[in-house]
Amino acid sequence: MQRPYSLIDPLRRQLGPIENHLVDEFLAGRLSRRFFLRRASVIGLGGPVLGAIAAAFGPWSAPLVQAATGKPGTTIRVGTTVPAGAIDPVTVGDTGGLLMLQQVGEFLVFDQQDLRLAPMLATSWKPNQDGSVWTFTLRQGVKFHSGKTLTADDVVATIDRLADPKNASNALSVFKGVLSKGNTRKIDDHTVAFHLDAPNGNFPYHISSDNYNAIILPADYQGDFEKTWDGTGPFRIEKYTPKVGASFVPNPDWWGGRVLPARTEFSFYTDQQPQVLALQGGQIDIVSQIVVQGAQGLLGDPDISIIKIEAATHRQVHMRCDIPPFNDKRIRRAMALTLDRPAIVTGLFRGLSDLGNDSPFAPVYPSTNKSVAQRRENIAEAKALMAAVGSKGFSVTLTTEQYQEMPDYAVLIQNAAKEIGIEVRLKIEPQDAYYGSAVFGKSDWLDSPFGMTDYGHRGTPDVLLAAPLMSGGSWNAAHFRNPAYDKLVAEFVAAVDLSSQRAIAGKIETLLLEETPIIFAYFYDFLTATRKGVTGAEPTAIAQLFLQSASAG
Repeated sequence: MQRPYSLIDPLRRQLGPIENHLVDEFLAGRLSRRFFLRRASVIGLGGPVLGAIAAAFGPWSAPLVQAATGKPGTTIRVGTTVPAGAIDPVTVGDTGGLLMLQQVGEFLVFDQQDLRLAPMLATSWKPNQDGSVWTFTLRQGVKFHSGKTLTADDVVATIDRLADPKNASNALSVFKGVLSKGNTRKIDDHTVAFHLDAPNGNFPYHISSDNYNAIILPADYQGDFEKTWDGTGPFRIEKYTPKVGASFVPNPDWWGGRVLPARTEFSFYTDQQPQVLALQGGQIDIVSQIVVQGAQGLLGDPDISIIKIEAATHRQVHMRCDIPPFNDKRIRRAMALTLDRPAIVTGLFRGLSDLGNDSPFAPVYPSTNKSVAQRRENIAEAKALMAAVGSKGFSVTLTTEQYQEMPDYAVLIQNAAKEIGIEVRLKIEPQDAYYGSAVFGKSDWLDSPFGMTDYGHRGTPDVLLAAPLMSGGSWNAAHFRNPAYDKLVAEFVAAVDLSSQRAIAGKIETLLLEETPIIFAYFYDFLTATRKGVTGAEPTAIAQLFLQSASAG
């Protein structure tokens, strides 16, 4: 019998050190099949090598998305949250807005439900030896809705626009310190090279569907997206009415082939409960995202199907490190120790959530170092920390948004803090008021001493490590500045193998438990609810919804 390795060894001579290290980790049994496939997709490893490994160790798992089995040509009706502002690919940062972008626009790479990356407008990619330059090959024959053919010029212009600090792009949370304007370079009409600010082992996620602002636009885009809606995606705009809804029709020139729905309709809602009632009443077919709190009736309804994705979706409770009362890390740790995390997960999510350990490293990430001890409720230790500071308690306002389970979580925090003498007043605002201008000095999100913010899933922790926690982070609501932390994150981002990433992750997790600028109490499963008979709808854990293969029975 031929040994499994002999099927792979001849092919490995064609691989570089990054690819060979990954294969070594898998063959040595240090990576599961699932984690191996995720990492292989990131570094562009595919084709003959994956085929040889599948031949030696058995085929890979089946696709996650259920194929459409209903009647094609139907209208798919979706309920979602009201976009918080103008639909602008440069600045959108909310669930309703990013969902609209994604209906007509596409990304270079698609982050699938299991965190594996798949080709979209790019067909292949690969790093150089240290991960400082990544080269992408573009799909040929793709047309924008306006009729223009996609080329490397469009990719360069799109990414430069998002990476330019002058544009106040929401995508700077991804690109700052990673990719500067001018470093996305055309090699030929169908090849683009990204010259990074520093080596980055996870870069393809940064230009994938994870970066919801990064739909590729024409090079001559003038900032008038709500007039043109010019993308390359499977749907074209039919009608958009701010605060009310939108509808889309199939793009007959889509590179992916036939689009099943004859039409899609999106209705905007300010809260979850009316969406639940509309789904149960048959007025809509899909609720793009639900959370358990307030939607319990859907979980056992025989007429409703729930699509569940394990995710890094979470809430961040920031405590400003630069001003009282949270400028002493012992106070911050005391607050974190008041929370009964298993009870929160059970009460708010019926267990459809993982525990958080006060860092962005969710259990879903292969790089998470699970040897770091889980923080648990400890009122005695919290009181001792307060006493060590000389504090008998204080009053503070927790500012947050009226969104999903967040007000209920705020009440749980309020009640827990009473145990150690902290009086928490609640200020719960509409999302547009909470986020404001989304810049320091003009945003309750970024300026409040004690705040709670909704954070979407990412396929890698890089953005969540950088934007909210690094000294110059564009989302650093905690105003946390720690040079040792910044250095560790730079090392983590530069690491190209999982064993190195896990080792550095352990150091980061330990540092954040000591400092506790942000409480990460849970990472909840992303849930989409559909009417029975709806098939082929493909949500992502970052709140996108791909409907080109959707059908209703």
